[in-house]
Amino acid sequence: MLFKDEVVLVTGSTRGIGLAVAQAFAEQGALVIIIGRDGPQAQSVAAQIKAKGHLADGFGCDVTNLAQVQETVNKILDIHKRIDILVNNAGITRDNLLLRLDENDWDEVIKVNLKGTFNVTKVVTKAMLRAKKGKVISIASVIGMTGNVGQANYAASKAGIIAFSKSVAKEFAYRNITVNVVAPGYIRTDMTAKISEAVQSKVLEHIPLARFGEVADVAGVCLFLASPAANYITGQTIVVDGGLTI
Repeated sequence: MLFKDEVVLVTGSTRGIGLAVAQAFAEQGALVIIIGRDGPQAQSVAAQIKAKGHLADGFGCDVTNLAQVQETVNKILDIHKRIDILVNNAGITRDNLLLRLDENDWDEVIKVNLKGTFNVTKVVTKAMLRAKKGKVISIASVIGMTGNVGQANYAASKAGIIAFSKSVAKEFAYRNITVNVVAPGYIRTDMTAKISEAVQSKVLEHIPLARFGEVADVAGVCLFLASPAANYITGQTIVVDGGLTI
């Protein structure tokens, strides 16, 4: 078991990529902490993972609220004593062309995707600094590298995560804490399922591997970055897009 006895906190892990990441770590022996805005749902997902013979716990937390993040992390540390690995996955979209983009939709996407990553990283790394070790992995997107029509807010938030992670990687390297980013392309999730078939077909024309990715493709990279095999990798962005951006 690659992560036996380690505690892994994954935000936005009640569904989609976050859930796949949490399940992958659980299967490798980690105790996974499921975090979602809906507390009962987070606890239900944790119960499902435990029913498969793995270790899990669930907590409700709004990552945009720093005080709530601090309170939740304090509870986790009281119960489980440490957090070895953090995966920042919580994120939303509110797509529209710039001239039609509502200010609230801009603010909400930046708040959840970027500020949420700041809040959780700031709080969790305090424990990692004391332990003199830790792994931080944040889920961004290739859109944060290329931009995309109708996604100025989303692109800005994900580009911000990449730049934020480079800075934090430099700050915390002296304490043996690595900070990296995974930038998925088009991955089969509830979010991409909303894309019309016409648009999906057009996107596939630009993906050399000629398919959308699976959540397991992203989870596998997270496992690698959290493993001893990646101990000398920090401040990097690993693209998982089937060749879309080459």
